[in-house]
Formats: sequence, C-alpha cells, structure tokens
Amino acid sequence: MYMFRFLYKILPLLAILNCCAHIVFAQPVITFEKSTQHLGFVHQGDTLHFNYAFTNTGNQPLVITDTKVECSCTSAEKPTQPIDPGKQGVIKASFNTTPTIDRQDRTITIISNASNSPSVVRFKCVVLKAKKKKE
Repeated sequence: MYMFRFLYKILPLLAILNCCAHIVFAQPVITFEKSTQHLGFVHQGDTLHFNYAFTNTGNQPLVITDTKVECSCTSAEKPTQPIDPGKQGVIKASFNTTPTIDRQDRTITIISNASNSPSVVRFKCVVLKAKKKKE
C-alpha cells in the first residue's frame, strides 16, 4: 500500500522531468565545416570574400539572430530564414584589407538559438604592402 502512495506522488514529478528532458534535448546545433579560414598572403587594398558553410545537426530549426565582428573592416551576412534540421546554410564574410598590414587573425561571433551559441569562427591572413602601380 505504501508503495502505491509513493508512486502516486512521484509519477507527476517524473512526467514533468520527462517534458523538461524533451525541451532540453530538442535544440538546434550549428556545426561548421571549417571554423577557421586561412586566406594566405594578400595585398593591402584587397577585399576578400569567403564563406563559412554550416549544418544544423540538431533536431529543431536553427535561427541565426546576429553576427558580431571585431572591426569595421570585416562584415558578415547571415541567413534570413531558419535552417531546418539536417540542412545547410552559409555565413558570407568579407574583409577589407585597406586599413590593415601584417598578420591578421580575426573572429566572427554567431548568435543563434543553437545549444552551442554563441559560436565563433575565425580567419587568418598576412596583409602585404599594396602593390606599386606601374607608371
């Protein structure tokens, strides 16, 4: 008899925990193919364009709400639509080398509803002096 009373009291708690577990484990996850881009040697004044491909490896739609860059010489464009589970998306980035010189190691922070948000991707390059124009 005591066992039935105990089960009667604990069953609602187990049901609540079960619902919470589904909420916790039902989340999008952003997984990048390459989280670091090595852009090599470039010349001052060049504008570089490159992409960060990713997959939503979670089980709910992924919504990217914002991207944050370190400086005004970098820009990032996020997808405007949710990315369904198992589907791929792209963060488009550009880097204007005009105000920079020497080694560059920059990051872009991606804010989303993913369980691993914020996510950080980076790019590296060496900016050489601008090419001299032939006269």
